[in-house]
Amino acid sequence: MQKKSIYSLGALVLLLVLFVAVSMLAGRWLGGLRFDLTENQLFTLSEGTTRVLGNLQEPVTLYFYFSQEVSRDIPQVRSYAKRVDELLDEFESASGGKLTVVRIDPAPFSEEEDQAAAFGLQAAPVNTAGDTLYLGIAASNTLDEVQAMPFLQPSKEKFLEYDLAKMISSLGQPEKKVIGLLSTLQMQAGFDPAAQSMSDAWIVYDQLGQLFDIQTIDPASASLPDELDVLMLVHPKNLDSGLQYDIEQFVLGGGHLIAYLDPFAESDRGDPADPMAQLQAGSSSSLGSLLEGWGVSYDPVRVIGDLQFGVGSGATRHIGILSVPAQGMNDEDIVSADLETVNFSSTGWFAPLEDATTEFEVLVHSSENAAPMDSSRLRFLTDPNTLLDGFNPTGVRYALAARVTGPAEATMDAPEGEAEGHLQQAGETGINVLLFGDTDMLTDRLWAQKQDFFGQPLVSAFADNGTLAVNAVDNMLGNRDLISIRTRATSARPFDRVNEIRVAAERSYRATEERLQMELEETERKLTELQAAKGESELLVISDEQQAEIDRFMDQRLQIRRELRQVQHDLLRDIDRLDTRLNLVNIVLVPAIVLIVALLYALRRRKQQDAAQADAPSAPEEVNAA
Repeated sequence: MQKKSIYSLGALVLLLVLFVAVSMLAGRWLGGLRFDLTENQLFTLSEGTTRVLGNLQEPVTLYFYFSQEVSRDIPQVRSYAKRVDELLDEFESASGGKLTVVRIDPAPFSEEEDQAAAFGLQAAPVNTAGDTLYLGIAASNTLDEVQAMPFLQPSKEKFLEYDLAKMISSLGQPEKKVIGLLSTLQMQAGFDPAAQSMSDAWIVYDQLGQLFDIQTIDPASASLPDELDVLMLVHPKNLDSGLQYDIEQFVLGGGHLIAYLDPFAESDRGDPADPMAQLQAGSSSSLGSLLEGWGVSYDPVRVIGDLQFGVGSGATRHIGILSVPAQGMNDEDIVSADLETVNFSSTGWFAPLEDATTEFEVLVHSSENAAPMDSSRLRFLTDPNTLLDGFNPTGVRYALAARVTGPAEATMDAPEGEAEGHLQQAGETGINVLLFGDTDMLTDRLWAQKQDFFGQPLVSAFADNGTLAVNAVDNMLGNRDLISIRTRATSARPFDRVNEIRVAAERSYRATEERLQMELEETERKLTELQAAKGESELLVISDEQQAEIDRFMDQRLQIRRELRQVQHDLLRDIDRLDTRLNLVNIVLVPAIVLIVALLYALRRRKQQDAAQADAPSAPEEVNAA
């Protein structure tokens, strides 16, 4: 028996050594082996991200700053930080050694905290004791270029992969991208003939110039310059046919185009030397047949009026100036997502043609209380309220900005002698065009103010127009891999069943609650009247019937309040029942199932062992047989 125990102990020690050895070897040999079994593939990088990381030309270092100790009592932040850390692991693993992740816990008053501040990371206060939390990422390359994500907000989790890939791509391929800007409006600084003075550049022009290399294109040119990374058109009116042909060929050849059109460009004041300049102000622009070739319909003489998104109220309401909130923007496209307000003025709209071969994705839309109206009504407009005359909303949400992608064909023939190299249709990747129905949205007056702050210009934005414009260029300047990166699903899982129960319960009990609330208000009104009558004069004597009425009203009020509390209790009853069932399943049922399976398995093993012992010959029989 003692010998058998020694064998059993030796077997256990051998199994323990074997387990440790296999774990170590598996960690070394299978370190890159991963299985993502989450519903939304939270731990799987997009193909575009993988290609961006694989094509890095410069090594990039990411510095992940997270305050571990300060966040100890904030589980939501710690959970999100863990998600960020896991995503950074995936990035580093897919980079082939070109990306290095450094994790830093910046303690208060430490060199690490000073370094975080030098990178431009933001510290968020977490309590009244003055503790601050860092949750941000800084990145640098071998050329000492630095970019930062100052604070990672959990609400923007689904864009985390895109933001990281964009930052890494710009540092890994540090050459500044070139924007070809063709504008018939004066966006850059210069002499303003209308004001007879020097004018500042539009704020959005300055912002783009800080991020990218802007190459201006003369609208009177007959062709486009070579080697543009993206082409941006702002109010392209009266373009040369040769220039229009180059624009179409640029798009069919895989070039990225952003076009700001306008049926009534208020910032185009016309020629101030012309006495009829006011009649020329508010000109229209379009791309004509090019839009049709891309499967898009556009009306260059009508604008959108909107009762719901129109600014102002009462006598100052202007349905031609729209302030589009977040509900009017596509939160699934990185260009328009996460914006709060974008302002438009006398904007046009786009719609897909019935026979279009392209895909039409709305980025910004009007409300359902909108309708087209003739742009001529805005000329010489003195009373915005007159726009309401005869205005009838159609119930349609109009696309004020859209993305057009997919296969398209040329609508213009090659000029004589230039047939060689002519593209009749887009390549396999198709076209990629962003269309906006307004140019005034880029002007300072609709989204930002510039003030002088101790000799330095200080820009204060009251809308997200500038962010939308930069997002558009930033997105289109990224290569196809960067554009294709999907918005990630969030790791937070909503309690869908709980939400369904809550909605059903509210529908069931809301009518009762409203009825009781009305009865309570009526009872309190009558009670107030009786009590007020009692206090009018000390000589006023309340009869027994009046006193009984007062008592009855007070009892009724108490009863109604009790019923309202019961209604509110009933709203949560089903949720509490579900919570109880879930607790029973998690705490009792699942462990019980595991225990039963383990007992059945042990019982089966015991029966097998007993059967094996019963079949085995006994020791005396073996001796006798010998």
